[in-house]
Amino acid sequence: MEWEVIFKWLPKFFQGAVLTLELVGIAVALGLILAVPMGIARASKLWYVRSLPYGYIFFFRGTPLLVQLFLVYYGLAQFDAIRDSFMWPYLRNPFWCAAATMTLHTTAYIAEILRGAIQAIPPGEIEAARALGMSRTKAMLYIILPRAARIGLPAYSNEVILMLKASSLASTVTLLELTGMTRTIIARNYLTVDMFFTAGVFYLVISFLLVQAFKQVERWMRVDACQGR
Repeated sequence: MEWEVIFKWLPKFFQGAVLTLELVGIAVALGLILAVPMGIARASKLWYVRSLPYGYIFFFRGTPLLVQLFLVYYGLAQFDAIRDSFMWPYLRNPFWCAAATMTLHTTAYIAEILRGAIQAIPPGEIEAARALGMSRTKAMLYIILPRAARIGLPAYSNEVILMLKASSLASTVTLLELTGMTRTIIARNYLTVDMFFTAGVFYLVISFLLVQAFKQVERWMRVDACQGR
């Protein structure tokens, strides 16, 4: 290992890691917001309500993220309506194209996580809420969603880690996130193994910190639930 060379390029690796975290943060935060109504609809007992988000989820879970990224980055620019719209300043920027694609992709997975969590809630808890006179909206806000959040948090944390690793695909649209920055550095010093080893360490450290953060959140939610009882 050329440790001196690795230390020399560490600032660039940190720069790429920051961009990676920005992409992942935007994707999983906006994805969660978009997934909540979609997951609730997917858990509905009404077939026509369940079917509304089905096509969206089927498409984004059934096609590779790389294909979706190429469709957004290369495909949308071919439409005059897109180029003439207010969205064009964002869609011609690779960062926002990657962030939007990752958000749409992870929304489908988070919606399914939420659907499974809602359906895993014991029916007795929901019936008790209704027996206390709660409306459907109040039961959803105060009983169902908080309970589903505790059930679905481990799966959501796994999705965040998966999106961290999937963010490396953003390098294919010229973004210098962690993987893209690594490839740029390799083009200058030709130390392929050393540089990818360093990038791997960065991914491992970020994953470790995210896992620890989610463990703390799980612990806090567990304590909060016990105190609520």
